[in-house]
Amino acid sequence: MTSTVRPTREQVDEQIVDRAAALFAQHGFAQTSLQAIADAVGYSKAGLLHHFPSKEALYAAAVSLTRASLQQILDVVADLPLGPERDRRGLAEVVGWALRSPGQTALGLSSVTRLAGDSSFKDEATDGVPLLQVFGIGPDDCDPGRLIRVVSALSGVLVTTLVAHHTGAGATWQDAITRTAFDALGHRDAGVPPAQHPDQVEA
Repeated sequence: MTSTVRPTREQVDEQIVDRAAALFAQHGFAQTSLQAIADAVGYSKAGLLHHFPSKEALYAAAVSLTRASLQQILDVVADLPLGPERDRRGLAEVVGWALRSPGQTALGLSSVTRLAGDSSFKDEATDGVPLLQVFGIGPDDCDPGRLIRVVSALSGVLVTTLVAHHTGAGATWQDAITRTAFDALGHRDAGVPPAQHPDQVEA
């Protein structure tokens, strides 16, 4: 007889926070209701409040977890010089995070898109700053071309990992997603031949 391992209270809370983070990223704090979060996680409103006493508490937990995850990713690559290897390692970390915590990733990326044209970019406490710093973009040295590539690559990671979740592909797509995002940053994976145009034929 097989026994079912029940998730711990901490694991359940993290799942709730991740679902809430996805809704906050999509609709914003003001437009996200406790009932919408409860519906997303399969709880009654009263059941949700048993885990978190208010929407503000849920949002604070979502921001705190997202910020901590972003900082962990930055710490992994902080000692690497800027360049292809740092980009590759940073993308691998981001893709892994996106597959584990899609809601947090959406919240982190939504802060990046706000930062792209916002003076709050100079506030180092802002959630998106560490994610951009992973790829060498800082508050005072923002190259527009590089920013476009980084935001495009990260947006692709978010969308593709969400598709992976919905299709059940999960981690089986991880390497391919990382390679594709690496290409979006202007690099080509040395182990992957350039794509051949459909009209090209071998001699």
